[in-house]
Amino acid sequence: MPLTQLQQDIDNWLDILSSQRYASDHTLAAYQRDLNKLAQFLTRENCHDWAELDNDRLTRFIGPLLSTNSLLPISVQRMLSAIRGFYDWLVQQHRLSYNPAKAFKIKRQHRELPKVMDVDLVNQLLDAPAPDTPHAAKLWLRDKAIMELLYSSGLRVSELSNCLLTDIDLSSALITVVGKGKKTRVLPVGRKAISAIKDWLKIRSDFIKAETGNHIFLNERGGRFTERGIQQALAYQAQRVGIPQHLHPHLLRHCFASHLLESSQDLRAVQELLGHASISTTQIYTHLDYQHLAQVYDQSHPRAKK
Repeated sequence: MPLTQLQQDIDNWLDILSSQRYASDHTLAAYQRDLNKLAQFLTRENCHDWAELDNDRLTRFIGPLLSTNSLLPISVQRMLSAIRGFYDWLVQQHRLSYNPAKAFKIKRQHRELPKVMDVDLVNQLLDAPAPDTPHAAKLWLRDKAIMELLYSSGLRVSELSNCLLTDIDLSSALITVVGKGKKTRVLPVGRKAISAIKDWLKIRSDFIKAETGNHIFLNERGGRFTERGIQQALAYQAQRVGIPQHLHPHLLRHCFASHLLESSQDLRAVQELLGHASISTTQIYTHLDYQHLAQVYDQSHPRAKK
């Protein structure tokens, strides 16, 4: 089977992931890269069909990626997930009798805990004074509203970037977002975030151009404020304010989850607010909470002090 036919099979599977399982564009692009690499490997191996992938060939394909550090272990795990899903589909299509990647495993790497800012540092960021120049002050009002909303409601940056004016109800303090798998969540918005968003909406008209859409947050050209643009704006504002930690949108989501769990101890509620399909994903924040408890213990218990 020529490489073009292998790639056509990949495209057919990705179309199904997109139309039936609502996979994100980011996931589809990553899976396409992963499976194209596999197709090219099989072509170099003079294989003419997907069925010629066996455990030995899969080892020769995956092994060098780990030994040369050309891919991070988490990326290799994602690649295996793509291969397993694709081969499951081939089996369902009666193209193959079994999935050679089903039982293939690599050593699971230790998962690093997400780094979070403490509450005082978050407050230092969000309560910082505006810049002196008028245009910079307007950008600060926009970026502060974004940071307040990320920290208040635990949004993913993609969810925030795509929010429309009609998605937020300021009087009820609720926002509707569409997350992974096209799943809709209705989230509470905190008082300070509501105030910051109102301040931004007062000057949003200054950013409007003829082709401006209905998105809540706009860039300086009047278009939707993209995920990359938001990342750059937050990094700049943190540096301007003097925050020593690298600030990115997902860090504020981590802070939201960690600080909320620390106060409420309600893991299931945090899972729902974050939009995690599995509570096991949310449980990583319990480790952060245990770290906090251990610090309190070490500092406070009379028999723990050194």
